[in-house]
Amino acid sequence: MKSVRFVVLALLAGLAGGALAAQSSKTDFPNRPLRYIVPFPPGGATDITARIVATALSDALGKQVIIDNRSGAAGTLGAEIAARATPDGYTIFSCNIASLAVSPALYKKLGYDPDADFAPIGLIGSNPNLLAVHPSMPATSVAQFIAYAKSHPGKINYGSAGVGTSPQLSMELFRMNAGIDIVHVPYKGGGALLVALLSGEVQAVFGTVLLLHAPGRAGKVRLLGVTSTTRHPDLPDVPTIAESGMPGFEVISWQGLCTPAAAPESALARLRAALATVLASPDARKQLADQGMQPMPLMGENFAAFIRSERAKWAKLVKDVGIEPQ
Repeated sequence: MKSVRFVVLALLAGLAGGALAAQSSKTDFPNRPLRYIVPFPPGGATDITARIVATALSDALGKQVIIDNRSGAAGTLGAEIAARATPDGYTIFSCNIASLAVSPALYKKLGYDPDADFAPIGLIGSNPNLLAVHPSMPATSVAQFIAYAKSHPGKINYGSAGVGTSPQLSMELFRMNAGIDIVHVPYKGGGALLVALLSGEVQAVFGTVLLLHAPGRAGKVRLLGVTSTTRHPDLPDVPTIAESGMPGFEVISWQGLCTPAAAPESALARLRAALATVLASPDARKQLADQGMQPMPLMGENFAAFIRSERAKWAKLVKDVGIEPQ
């Protein structure tokens, strides 16, 4: 009887231990490092913003958050990798305007469902794009750039961080409104795009404030206009595109955090609380602002509703511009 009692007690102890371990694994999230997938190469606006957030999240969560750059196909490759990751909360994704709003309008088939495959954590922030030209370009204003492009059809190369990115569609919208003929040259990310502009390989770009602010201030590129409806606080001398002859012109880039769908609610709650802490931190806010990113703390379903509205907006824009989905 003693041996039977010992076996029963051992089984009960094992079950209790297993239950406690399972409960602990749910409540002690995270108990190991997290992977932060960034769908663009190092050095661009998305990557730099993600590294600021990753450092602050590491402090807020008490575990290291490791950046994993998975660039390609205008952010859709990284999105697909993130969507297929184990939904345990340990993989977070730099979901952004390109992968969740623009690409669904540009591509008939994606390797992920922008609605069903992701659980939104929160919106980090947004920034407008800047129209910049190489100093050799004989244009110091939006009007002069348009006039030069009209007198030299097909002779101006414009660069972008990839097909389907916000800067590329900014230029396509601009091109359509201005009635100009310029040639698109896509690059693999903002870093490569900046090198091409500085070297004169391309003569014009739309790029983020983060990418173009410093070279613009240094006189290495010429800043002609900003895509927000009001002037950027760090660039008060740069007029908006809207006030430069295109009323209503507005494009902003945004970046948030998502995780694969079906992640545990306990993990999602912890991640949202940590991101809210980051975005409330004066130090993190200053670092983001220094990079041209204006915090926009929308969490959970509010962020999901924002994504849906952005997707509808860009679907209309792609149709209006006349881009056929591939």
